[in-house]
Amino acid sequence: MKTGVRMGDNISLLKLLRRFRMIGIAEGISFLVLLLIAMPMKYFLKIPEAVKIVGWMHGALFVGYIYFTIEVAVTFKKSIGWCIKSLLAAFIPLGTFVTDKTLKKEEIALQLL
Repeated sequence: MKTGVRMGDNISLLKLLRRFRMIGIAEGISFLVLLLIAMPMKYFLKIPEAVKIVGWMHGALFVGYIYFTIEVAVTFKKSIGWCIKSLLAAFIPLGTFVTDKTLKKEEIALQLL
């Protein structure tokens, strides 16, 4: 992260970080809905449409999460390890919520600049 950024730069960095946090939370929720609601509906209640609808939404959010992971990594000059951890978080239930906790700390630190 840069030090001594201009106010306008600081605001755009905050917006990027907030967008990444929001898409991460949405992706995490959609993953849980897919695993805990849509999949049981498909296999136990024989309603495959649930997976089709929720799966499509989760897929779109997943692609957005990957995009924002790369965008944040490049903009904030994150390490390759950070990128791998952030990407792996999307494959683990509740993983994006854990990532969000550290991103929130970064957002607060950025607001103080």
